[in-house]
Amino acid sequence: MAIGIAKMSCRGQIVIPQDMRRNFAEGEKVFIIEDGDSLVLSRESNVEKHLLEDLEFSRRTEEALKRVENGDFVSVDSRDLSKEMHKW
Repeated sequence: MAIGIAKMSCRGQIVIPQDMRRNFAEGEKVFIIEDGDSLVLSRESNVEKHLLEDLEFSRRTEEALKRVENGDFVSVDSRDLSKEMHKW
């Protein structure tokens, strides 16, 4: 992981530090996601893959919550929790 510092101009423009943009092409589109006090940048080409992963995670989480609410869940010893999580 790399960390850089940038400053926003009066027009709202931010320059990504040169060493962090070496793998980006001029004109390449990026998604910007606001998450609380943070902004997350992601290549447009990566967003679909990550979005599908996030949607699947959300679906599984909702299913698990419904099972818990219905009392239909499995109690797992803390030592076996890791094994159970790998099954997901």
